[in-house]
Amino acid sequence: MPVSDWRDGEAHADAHWGGVHSAAYLQANIAGGEGYDWYYADAAGATAQTRLPITDGAHGEPWVFRVKDLRGWWSSSHHNRIDGVRAAAATAWVAGSKPIRFTEFGCAAIDKASNQPNVFLDPKSSESGLPHYSNGLRDDLLQLRYYQAMHAYWTDPANNPDAHLYAGRMLDFDNSLAWAWDARPFPAFPGNSQLWSDGPNYDKGHWLNGRSSNEDLAAVIGEICDASAVSALDVSKVQGVVRGYSLGDVTSARAALQPLTLAYPTDVIERDGALRFQARTGLGPQALDAERLAVSPELDAIIERSRAADAETPAHLRLSFIEAEGDFGITTAAASFPDRSGDVVSQSELPLVLTPAEATVIAERWMAEARVSRDTARFALPRSKLAIGVGDTVTLQGQLYRVDRLEQSDLQLIEAMRIDSTVYEPAEVSVPSRGWSPYQASVPVYPLFLDLPLLKGTETEHAPHACVAANPWPGPIALWSSVADDAYTLNRQLGQAAVLGVTETALAQADPGSWDRGPALRVRIESGALQSASALAVLSGANIAAIGDGSPENWEVFQFTTATLVAPKTYELSMRLRGQAGSDGVQLAVWPVGSLFVLLDDALQQIDLPLSARGLQRFYRFGPADLGYDAANSVLQTAAFNGIGLRPYAVAHLTARQAAGGDIALHWVRRTRIDGDNWQSIEMPLGEDGEAYLVRVLQGATLKREVTVSAASWTYTAAQQAADTITGPVAISVAQLSQRFGAGPARTVAV
Repeated sequence: MPVSDWRDGEAHADAHWGGVHSAAYLQANIAGGEGYDWYYADAAGATAQTRLPITDGAHGEPWVFRVKDLRGWWSSSHHNRIDGVRAAAATAWVAGSKPIRFTEFGCAAIDKASNQPNVFLDPKSSESGLPHYSNGLRDDLLQLRYYQAMHAYWTDPANNPDAHLYAGRMLDFDNSLAWAWDARPFPAFPGNSQLWSDGPNYDKGHWLNGRSSNEDLAAVIGEICDASAVSALDVSKVQGVVRGYSLGDVTSARAALQPLTLAYPTDVIERDGALRFQARTGLGPQALDAERLAVSPELDAIIERSRAADAETPAHLRLSFIEAEGDFGITTAAASFPDRSGDVVSQSELPLVLTPAEATVIAERWMAEARVSRDTARFALPRSKLAIGVGDTVTLQGQLYRVDRLEQSDLQLIEAMRIDSTVYEPAEVSVPSRGWSPYQASVPVYPLFLDLPLLKGTETEHAPHACVAANPWPGPIALWSSVADDAYTLNRQLGQAAVLGVTETALAQADPGSWDRGPALRVRIESGALQSASALAVLSGANIAAIGDGSPENWEVFQFTTATLVAPKTYELSMRLRGQAGSDGVQLAVWPVGSLFVLLDDALQQIDLPLSARGLQRFYRFGPADLGYDAANSVLQTAAFNGIGLRPYAVAHLTARQAAGGDIALHWVRRTRIDGDNWQSIEMPLGEDGEAYLVRVLQGATLKREVTVSAASWTYTAAQQAADTITGPVAISVAQLSQRFGAGPARTVAV
């Protein structure tokens, strides 16, 4: 049953009520208006608003033909009318014998839904349709006002008479059912469109999920004013639905009202000692004749007009707000002038819960208002125009203005701002939804420490890297550290999951400094993706990874050009550069199947570790950043780190030559861990406090001699060999020394 017959336009027969959102208008049509007082004979009569009275001249029972006359039906005896003939005997119905209940009453959240509350919009249904005269825009305010009107009307004893045959009233409103509350949880419905296909119907549907907590803007304004002991106010002309409002600080009523009046265009006017809040529409302006304006000595002309410069109007606007119908996260809506290419951006923030579409409409309206309001006018009115006050709209020489400032003396000096009524008309924008983010239980993460050599040269030399992997990813992971298993402090926050996997094929040792074209390395990763890169990009630092056994120190750094997806989450990596950053010194003969693979990207971060803690065991806990280190799913690890960034590289080109007299001459080339790839240098930087090498002579497992030398050569004389009782082949190893780290990886030559 319709509770309104609203349509746009001044010619509407009910325009004196003030609009379809008027509570008085809706209540008057519950037991009145169409279906009660009058009817339309046909579609043409509805278009022409030819209203015919509902009467019953034969028997004086008009309630028989009034579909909304519940009182007439409930309080009267019923006589069947078969073929139009009224039966003399009444039916078994006893007037007023039992209550009426609404098994369904409701209204869609769509423009003019109260014209046909039962109509719904569903493109997939043959019964889909728009209410009469609806423009199809979403209208949560009308749905709210419908329920307010139904509640106010039927809980009023004047409209709901007492029963005489039972305890109660004619309409049992307490046990009537609003349509509809969905059993599916909000916001999973309507957000999870992959599970439920009717989610898109929610915006303009009958659902109360997510809307039952909406509040009338008038009520919110009234509560703020009441808290400030302001009782003389009028909010009857306020329009808007407040989904949520966050007030974080104790503030004044004016400051609390400002975001509301900006988001829902509302003028606040003081009239006759009372505050009047009224929606800014630009409709119903008062016409002013320029010939009848007053002449003021304070003006240079009858009408002074001015326009602000374009530079004062931003080209772009970003509006931050709290997103409704989701996880109430802070998000941003944007608006721009299509004919402006400037980079001036205005940033605003509203502590209101809004849908993305509502926020976008607000941002676009602000931009339009900013452009139109550049034009201002000053003029004077005679005292005969005292009825015009601040907040009123006037037309002057074909322009629409809103009075913003007024000075009264012998004249009324007016300062007005140009407005455009179309700016305040309802609008619909298409804003892509962020989609529904299902709740993911926080699970323990898989942490990993990598004590790596210097890769860029900008790292802290002695500090290891840390990364974590988890599926599903629980969000930012905090790393806490302590010298004991208590009193932890936050060390680092890891914001993304590492691309971590396990090898499914073995990787044999290969020479550093040249392309490894051996069999592809197959790797299965748990999250993320790998991609190929050009040889030039790889030489410039792309696609760098590590393979190891999971301990902090045993990692070989390598790069790859080709990553081929061969199965779900499984890649084959070929065309590799091995033993990068001096890690060739710790290559195994074969990295076996099941070795760990880590892509060295931004997911890895160096931890804070004092130099004095190098080599000392410490306690570390990994867990969700919002739960704390003592959460049940935090992961404990203990580790000590030697600081591989300080470790010298293995020497290169180690050779041994035996002279005729039996001396063995060894030569090698020094390498550096710092700035060694700079081709403009005359000589490689040493990278250590001094040049020193540890030379060891072994025969079998027996150490025969160990010396420290300061140059990249050493001679094992025949006399030394005799003193060491050398009888047969020997192995001679050379390792560069660091005063801070010790010996680096050794290179060995057999003699």
